[in-house]
Amino acid sequence: MALFEIDESSGLPVWVQLRNRFVYLIKTGHYQPGDQLPSVRTLAAEAAINYNTVSKVYVNLESDGYVESVRGRGVFVRDIGGKADDVRSIADTEIEGCIRRCLALGMTIDEVTLRMMDVAHRLKDEKS
Repeated sequence: MALFEIDESSGLPVWVQLRNRFVYLIKTGHYQPGDQLPSVRTLAAEAAINYNTVSKVYVNLESDGYVESVRGRGVFVRDIGGKADDVRSIADTEIEGCIRRCLALGMTIDEVTLRMMDVAHRLKDEKS
């Protein structure tokens, strides 16, 4: 699976999808403070995204404090301190809410687990 995939069927603009992916990768530790992000040209070519779209994402990430652009050197991840668990926490809250709603429908926890796995596999297959 590629690190950056664009979902053409998503209602989100390409630049928002890419920005959200970078934020996720930074917050979960895939990119560590000091790591250099791919150059705009490289990422645009590899992900088949317009150069200006990638540039817009990097500018947005910098204005939000996730990265720092160093003229002539590239774009580097900043230390965002303590935000690594934010994404997991939000995801856990969403998943817990979904599970509770399924339990309220009369499903067992094992049935919910199986359904979630089926849905996750279906979504994975759609991406392939």
